[in-house]
Amino acid sequence: MYKITQKKQLNDDVYQMTVLAPRVAKRALAGHFVVIRIDEVGERIPLTISYANKETGEVELVIQSVGHSTRKLKEYNEGDYIKDIMGPLGKPTVIHSDRKNILGIAGGVGAAPILPQLIAYKETGAKVTLITGGRTDKHLILMDRLSATCDEVYPCTNDGSVGHKGFVTDVLKDMLAKDPHQFDEVIAIGPAVMMKAVVEITKQYNVPTSVSLNPIMIDGTGMCGECRVSVGGETKFACVDGPDFDGLKVDFDELMRRQRIFKKEEEHACRMEQEVKKNA
Repeated sequence: MYKITQKKQLNDDVYQMTVLAPRVAKRALAGHFVVIRIDEVGERIPLTISYANKETGEVELVIQSVGHSTRKLKEYNEGDYIKDIMGPLGKPTVIHSDRKNILGIAGGVGAAPILPQLIAYKETGAKVTLITGGRTDKHLILMDRLSATCDEVYPCTNDGSVGHKGFVTDVLKDMLAKDPHQFDEVIAIGPAVMMKAVVEITKQYNVPTSVSLNPIMIDGTGMCGECRVSVGGETKFACVDGPDFDGLKVDFDELMRRQRIFKKEEEHACRMEQEVKKNA
């Protein structure tokens, strides 16, 4: 059993949990994720580690409440226990020490997995710039940590409540139009549609672009096949071969089709959850 030591609501749909898991914290690196189960009958939930404290043995997880299990987890509070945490899983992010100008692009909860990668690059002495986007100012999460890590931060909101009114790709286009060679690498993490849009831009300038495909993972061990994706014409599994991949080689159209496979089943589970609460 793993104790929840802290819980913080970041906005209406997203919350942050700190869980005591010493063995995971000791080995966690940027890019790693865990798979958790709330209880004996709970489904497996893959979650990226946004921060690991090796001294206290705690790991921080940022969770978006979108399905049956994450909504159930939202009801847990400080002092409660989670049944299982397995990890760290996946391959850690490859930090290229020779790349001295890094641009991170985060969409929504993508701010959580991008944070440890940007910290790792900052520790190599690289200049780190970030474009981060959300629907409103409330959807720009972890801004205090990101601002403390990055040399420059460009926020974007759909409603214009903070920063640029529009998409992260608007700012990216302007940056690369001014100087297409100013960044040694772009790291994009967020919804698949956002990562696809970023890659379509960076590909024009042949800028190395890394993407994280953790949104399509379910099982976390390569057995279910749900996170199968084509990268450079080869079949890969996001959970065991990634989650980080060369974005210029990812077949995003295939990936986005795969994300919709279990949509009906998830909707059914949510309806059943609402019926149970109504009749309780």
